[in-house]
Amino acid sequence: MTTTSMVDDNRDTGYKLFGGYQFNKNFALEGGYFDLGKFGFTATTVPAGTLSGSAQAKNIFWQVAGGAGVIIGSTAHMKGTILTQAAIHVRTGASWNGRALAQTAVTLEANTVTKPN
Repeated sequence: MTTTSMVDDNRDTGYKLFGGYQFNKNFALEGGYFDLGKFGFTATTVPAGTLSGSAQAKNIFWQVAGGAGVIIGSTAHMKGTILTQAAIHVRTGASWNGRALAQTAVTLEANTVTKPN
C-alpha cells in the first residue's frame, strides 16, 4: 500500500510537571512546572504544515523517523528543533527559528537561522 497524501489536524495544550526527592543529606533531585502553551498543527504532505496559537519555537520538537532525511523547501520558514538520524537539507532562502540536529549532516544554502529564546 502506498500513501500519496496524509492529513492530520491536532490541537492541544502542553505541560511538563517535575517533582523532587531527597535521597540523603548530600543527594537530591528536584524539578518544577513548565507550561508549553497552547498550540495547533495541521500537516498535509503537499503543502507543508502550519503552526498556530501561542506555541514557541523553543518548545517545539520534531522527531523524524526513517532514513529519508528532512528537506526544508526554498523560501520556507521553519520553527522548532528537528531531531533526525538522517541528513537535514535547508534549501536556498529558507529561514529557521530553532535548531537542526542530525546524526549525519545539516546542509544550509544561504539561510537565516535564529536561535529560539
